[in-house]
Amino acid sequence: MGGLSIGLSIFIVIIMLGLLVTVHELGHFWVAKLLGIKAYEVSIFVGPQLFHWKGKDGVEYSIRAIPIGAYVRFTDIDEEGNVIESDDPDLLINNPRWKRLIVSIAGPLMNFLLGTLILFGLFSIVSYPTLDLMPAPQGTQLYNTEYQPFDTIVAVDGKTVFTPFDYSYRISLPKASEDITVTLRSKETGELYDIVLSPELDTQPSIGIQFNVGTDNKYNGWYIVYAFEQQNGGNIVLNAGDYLVAVDGVPVSEEMLEVFDSYEAGDVIHITYVHNGQTYEDDLTITTMTLSNGRGIRVWDYRVESLEQLGEAALCSLKMTPSIMVGSVLMIENAFKGEEEVYNVVSGPIGVTTAVNDVVTSDAGSVLDKVYWVILLCGVISIGLVFTNMLPIPGLDGVQILLITVEMIMGRKISKKAEGVINVVGFCMLIALVLFAFSSDIIRIIVER
Repeated sequence: MGGLSIGLSIFIVIIMLGLLVTVHELGHFWVAKLLGIKAYEVSIFVGPQLFHWKGKDGVEYSIRAIPIGAYVRFTDIDEEGNVIESDDPDLLINNPRWKRLIVSIAGPLMNFLLGTLILFGLFSIVSYPTLDLMPAPQGTQLYNTEYQPFDTIVAVDGKTVFTPFDYSYRISLPKASEDITVTLRSKETGELYDIVLSPELDTQPSIGIQFNVGTDNKYNGWYIVYAFEQQNGGNIVLNAGDYLVAVDGVPVSEEMLEVFDSYEAGDVIHITYVHNGQTYEDDLTITTMTLSNGRGIRVWDYRVESLEQLGEAALCSLKMTPSIMVGSVLMIENAFKGEEEVYNVVSGPIGVTTAVNDVVTSDAGSVLDKVYWVILLCGVISIGLVFTNMLPIPGLDGVQILLITVEMIMGRKISKKAEGVINVVGFCMLIALVLFAFSSDIIRIIVER
């Protein structure tokens, strides 16, 4: 079964990335054609040709066998594969710089549009996330403030938040023992006001996990939502995503919660748990931990039931771009500060496949829920490719955008020597980025296991 899920995940990722790259390249082609720039070949996917035809516009079109990429060729080549230089004014290289710049930007722009449309479709059909507050559970930090349900989160500690995606990362930055100032917009008056979430600390013996008590899953265990660093004296046994199945040979149940309250620091329990589909047994020492009550912030998802809500779903999908950008920047900043593991900053194909496989093999939710998360991931990756492709690295649009922009500022073409230096440096950056992404994916898999 594990092999089937991995195979399915790889297939999904290949189709997903193939679609995103194809749309990216078609963006270059469509805009070039609109500007009257000649293209010689458009290939959907790569590898051996499956279908091939020549259009009325003189462009060679082909569909190839391997769905992992696509390309547009704007130059003519001889029988040996060398570029044929020409003074033809319709060639991309002979067009004004502003046209070349627009063609270069068209690829990332198409990824932005595709990602936004995917998310808009998903939010319109299923539901769209908001930053509107749900009623706070009693005893939480939010419950003790003057908040009102349905008021909207605007900022955390003075930093604007756009969607629940960057909000969740922003809210996780302060330690659990620190106060947090949340800016809200009143649903009734539209005015802004601040609330302060102040944790109530309690020192007590703890097993060191947060979990869902329900056992309605194939493992009949408690699903672990979060694992504290202090668990088992710092030697973590139970990780987020695991299932605690039994304690001292007794299957977990709601009645067992009372037993947990009787543990003292230093007590050793024997646990049975499931990690990545495999069952393990281990000893775990109860540790004295200082914990805070939960912040209690939960936000609403709404189904589209009116034209107004359809507009809100569209606005939410547009906000995803700055949301993803802010989250990425915060992650990079925290990696430099040592507050985020470096291997979490970049993810390559292995990381994407792992993420998809986590969705495919998850016991949480139905098949439709898994389809939802895979499509959501596709939309997020498409928007993420906008920023990736803007990097000044050979093979990516960013290097062409950089070179053309410098030429426009200078008013003349960059020398071959300077262009060569930029390409060499950029190529080294590309290799470093590929190696970093690959090693990050491997390290992440090892650490999570």
